[in-house]
Amino acid sequence: MLIDLQTTFSGATAVDGTKTGQALTSTAISANVLDLRNAATPATADEGLTPGQDFWLVVQVLQTFTTGTSATLTATLESDSAVGLGSAPVVHSTLCTAVAAATLVAGYTIARIQLPAADYKRYLGLRYTVNVGTFTAGSVLAFLTPDIYRVPQYPIGFSVA
Repeated sequence: MLIDLQTTFSGATAVDGTKTGQALTSTAISANVLDLRNAATPATADEGLTPGQDFWLVVQVLQTFTTGTSATLTATLESDSAVGLGSAPVVHSTLCTAVAAATLVAGYTIARIQLPAADYKRYLGLRYTVNVGTFTAGSVLAFLTPDIYRVPQYPIGFSVA
């Protein structure tokens, strides 16, 4: 599966291929929000990211989620005219709703969907909403990819005997 560093919403991939996730203990926006316009003046649409054409959004758990309460996670794909997705974000897709911590184990795929065909505003990102309390640990890797090869992300230190 191809993971482009420029289209990664949450988490990172090191030069050696090691992946780290974005830690989520409370409600947050993805660490990276994509700018769908170029840097020119005036900013025009970036034709490299065409919604609905062979782009898949993948969100996977890298570190198992734990909680002292009955916290759940909801994730949405949103766009907005402001980079912080705070002025009036448009929700394009609910990726998951009220997933319990017991389900959010390392390697679990929260979402694997084709990018919805939509009229996106300038910035595109993910919102992770933690309901009923907080998590004490847990991280995700979220990215866009042109291929949907189904390879799970195993937890750090995973080995085969």
